Amino acid sequence: MSSSKNNWLYKILKWRYRNISNKNFILLLSVLIGFAAGLISLLLKNITHLIQVVLQSDIISWQTSFYFIIPFIGLLIVYVLTKHIFKKDIRPAIPLILHALSKKNGVIKPIHGYLPLILAPITVGFGGSVGLLGPAIGSGSTLSSDICTLFKVSGKTRFLLIGCAAAGAISAVFKSPLAGLVFAVEVFSLDLTLTSLLPLLFASVSSIITSYFFLGDEVLFRFDVTEKFDIYDTPFYIILGIGTAVASIYFTKMYFGISHFFNRFTKKIHKLLVGGLAIGIMLYFIPPLYGEGLGFINDLLSGDHYTAIGKTPFDSITGNIWVVIALLTGITIFKAVAMTATFAAGGSGGIFIPTMVMGSALGNVVSKVINNLGLGFSVSEANFTLLGMAGLIAGVLHAPLTSIFLIAEITSSYELFVPLMITTAISFFISKNRIEHNIYNRELAEKGDLLTHDKDQTVLTLMNLEDCIETNFITVHPHYTLKQLLSEAVAKSNRNLFPVTDEFNKLIGMVALDDIRDIMFDITLYHKIKVETLMSQNKTIIIYEEDNAKSVMQKFQDTGAWNLPVIRNGKYFGFISKSKLLTSYRRKLINFTR
Repeated sequence: MSSSKNNWLYKILKWRYRNISNKNFILLLSVLIGFAAGLISLLLKNITHLIQVVLQSDIISWQTSFYFIIPFIGLLIVYVLTKHIFKKDIRPAIPLILHALSKKNGVIKPIHGYLPLILAPITVGFGGSVGLLGPAIGSGSTLSSDICTLFKVSGKTRFLLIGCAAAGAISAVFKSPLAGLVFAVEVFSLDLTLTSLLPLLFASVSSIITSYFFLGDEVLFRFDVTEKFDIYDTPFYIILGIGTAVASIYFTKMYFGISHFFNRFTKKIHKLLVGGLAIGIMLYFIPPLYGEGLGFINDLLSGDHYTAIGKTPFDSITGNIWVVIALLTGITIFKAVAMTATFAAGGSGGIFIPTMVMGSALGNVVSKVINNLGLGFSVSEANFTLLGMAGLIAGVLHAPLTSIFLIAEITSSYELFVPLMITTAISFFISKNRIEHNIYNRELAEKGDLLTHDKDQTVLTLMNLEDCIETNFITVHPHYTLKQLLSEAVAKSNRNLFPVTDEFNKLIGMVALDDIRDIMFDITLYHKIKVETLMSQNKTIIIYEEDNAKSVMQKFQDTGAWNLPVIRNGKYFGFISKSKLLTSYRRKLINFTR
């Protein structure tokens, strides 16, 4: 069976090489991947919607005090599936993709990419305060990776097609093809050239066509701009930009702070119990935290803040606008908490939609405060709701262009373009200077594995250090005499370096041929001098588990050395030469840029 399958694949590949140019083949694959990403996004949405419809039809008859049980049940189901059925931990989708791009040549294990197709709808459908866009991008990217493996495309093309999957997912969800394209460039650090632009466009277009085919003109947000840009409102846009920057910093710090707190629990069941309880309590007091929160955004855009807030213990006093503002502020504050608690408790989802929900609440709060201060100012609450979303996306995800084009496409106009640029620029500038790396890439950046738009740094990140290690050096021991050194090492090696190790293979020094050249032919010294008196200490070493190509290159630059020893698990492993490292760098650069 396997033989016939390989033969079938071989015939297809052979036909493709003969009849389709590489450029056209990439375009065909981008269309296929965009179509698949669109289907995956729709599948996630429909499964989640079905779960919510079934649950909410029953919840109406329940007492409100038991409402918080539902998210816990969903998280419990996810816990059972991951621990006893799939036996795999959930990994955040986009950080997983970024890691695969930087360290695994874009190869994503199917179990990590497709598992969210099951777990994310359960998490969100049962009220987990996370989004579906991240899982959609993750599953689409995994499928893209599998297609690339099947058709044996190059590593650079694999990177581009994974970006196509991300662009397709966003295009399908928001019906925003330009935002999808820009997101792939900003978040995945793709080069925006004609070579990459066309596949990204093809993927976005095929994905959005898929969405229109199945959903018609149904969109997540329906909004028409009625109040256009007014130059006199510029100070308020600046205030909102500063506010969204502060909120973005809070969002990021809260995410990592709560995650660190939950990491103290060694057992997943304890994380589930604490996280589930916390989410339930928050939902009881703030119902809009339930699920993704897209309905909450739509209600704010339509000006219906009472429906947006929902039924709360404070219904008797919501006639006071300042109570409404306080409740919306609570949503702004606790959305980040509820989202992170959902992740920490074992849920599966994404952060993009929660970021938008938090931003919409903040923007609406700022506009309501301005309008109700009694100073005669009046701004559009719906416009500020949209601008708040853009500001949070720019600040939290460090994706200002994505936020601008997304909101512009949602409104089907560019009337808010100037306010969008003001708000997002301020939010991005402040948050970027305060927090260098976003939630997606912080862990990779700390390890030095993050891909960026800097080609030099990207090539260093993509380099596999193990390919540069040479192990054909003959080791000697410190008790060796000069004669033993010459007969057992120098005579048998074409190298001019000889690592000195102890009985446990730990590196304690190094002998260079140049150091013994003056005495190596003096037979009177053969039994008098030992290696321990000839060897030099290793001032700089490469630690296999800690160093990467970038740090190794820096060590060569700092020391001026031509060879540096590599230590693995505390023991001698081999050497890296400057020439080998530079040759590997040059090859990777050629492959990456051609």
